[in-house]
Amino acid sequence: MPRRRIRVTGTPEAPLRAALTALRTELGVPESFPPEVVAEAERAAKAPAPADREDATAIPFFTVDPPTSMDLDQAMHLSRRAGGGFRVRYAIADVAAFVVPGGALDAEAHRRVTTLYFPDEKTPLHPPLLSEGAASLLPDVTRPAVLWTIDLDADGRTGAVDVRRALVRSRAKLDYATVQRRIDAGTAEEPVALLKDIGEARERLEVERGGISLNVPEQEIFERDHTYELAYRAPLPADGWNAQISLLTGMAAADLMLAHGTGVLRTLPAAPDGAVGRLHRTAHALRIDWPHHMSYAALIRSLDPHLPHHAAFLQECTTLLRGAGYTVFRNGDLPAITTHAAVAAPYTHCTAPLRRLVDRYAAEICLSPASPPAWVLAGLDALPKEMADGSRLAGTVERECVDIVEAALLKDRVGDLFDGCVVDVEERQPTVGKVQLDAPAVVARLEGGATPLPLGERLRVRLTQADPGTSKVRFAPA
Repeated sequence: MPRRRIRVTGTPEAPLRAALTALRTELGVPESFPPEVVAEAERAAKAPAPADREDATAIPFFTVDPPTSMDLDQAMHLSRRAGGGFRVRYAIADVAAFVVPGGALDAEAHRRVTTLYFPDEKTPLHPPLLSEGAASLLPDVTRPAVLWTIDLDADGRTGAVDVRRALVRSRAKLDYATVQRRIDAGTAEEPVALLKDIGEARERLEVERGGISLNVPEQEIFERDHTYELAYRAPLPADGWNAQISLLTGMAAADLMLAHGTGVLRTLPAAPDGAVGRLHRTAHALRIDWPHHMSYAALIRSLDPHLPHHAAFLQECTTLLRGAGYTVFRNGDLPAITTHAAVAAPYTHCTAPLRRLVDRYAAEICLSPASPPAWVLAGLDALPKEMADGSRLAGTVERECVDIVEAALLKDRVGDLFDGCVVDVEERQPTVGKVQLDAPAVVARLEGGATPLPLGERLRVRLTQADPGTSKVRFAPA
């Protein structure tokens, strides 16, 4: 899981764009798609692979994504069942309808592995004419999809699960703020209003099984008066409800794979005691009450990401989620670890095939769990390393982009004083750590003091370095 998430609105100024361009060059990020890939994508966009598909275009699906997103992987329709409980229809973009195994598009997807997000642009997994066009679940157009139908009881527990190919037609492109506003005002139509009911029911089940959803605040850069500012954005409840639908589907997919003995799981071992012990010390330093009888999962749910010291602790909690990977199994030979520690259940990635390579494979396994296609079985063993390499690059991009943005915003303020909170101290070098500023919304390295840094304490700091070219921001105690 990323340490920090960052979203950008507006167009970055020239120095920032130059630094981001240099980063892409340094990391070897592909600039464009080869001509043969584009040509294949153009042919596929005009004529997707034929398949036996159910006509589900009469169902009024809707999407929930950031307002500027065009690569829409998922569309949903939520309803109540006549006998009680709920029905979740979740349509996932059918990328396999456009990508021929062994073709140029397929090879390029294996080279890229995942979509990379930069503040000024993104480097997509698939050509935009597919990922933001013919394959995307945009409103008012008919699209091929992998359609999950999951029946839930009144408590949100999974009952019958069905997955098949279908044609779908989304009716509305919604964003999180709009969904939240309509639900809070009581003006949402039932398929949207039920997102809260189902989301909260699934969150209660998450508590019951010991799962964890970290509501980590995002850093957001936005344009104002021809300049740029950073702010913190705490996730809305609608973010969490929407995530629960994706988690529900990923858990159903994992169960299907395990039942048939072949698949690829997203796994995470339990955190070692030492890592949890360090979080106890961090909680104490941040003045967060963590009674010995309270579980880690219960503590997380008691925190308010709007509070700076809670937000700082939530950032530190992401360290327990490191070590997640992909585990392949086949022919009924189940792996030693089948669960994801944060989900507290078996889980797989299957709901973002426009942006992540492994999801296309997962979808094909779930569509034919007893006999997956030959191309899926042939590529299965290489997936964990491919995804690990791609995820590592995506993590590097994210970290470097945040550093570059912070440096660009502070480059003219070297020597200025700021108020902040010490949110991290290195155990072996206690005079070095991180400070989270009140404003702008920056988290950066803090060093240079003569005495150990006071973890969790407020501190006046001086900016000593801000260089977009080297993506370095440094502060020292004032």
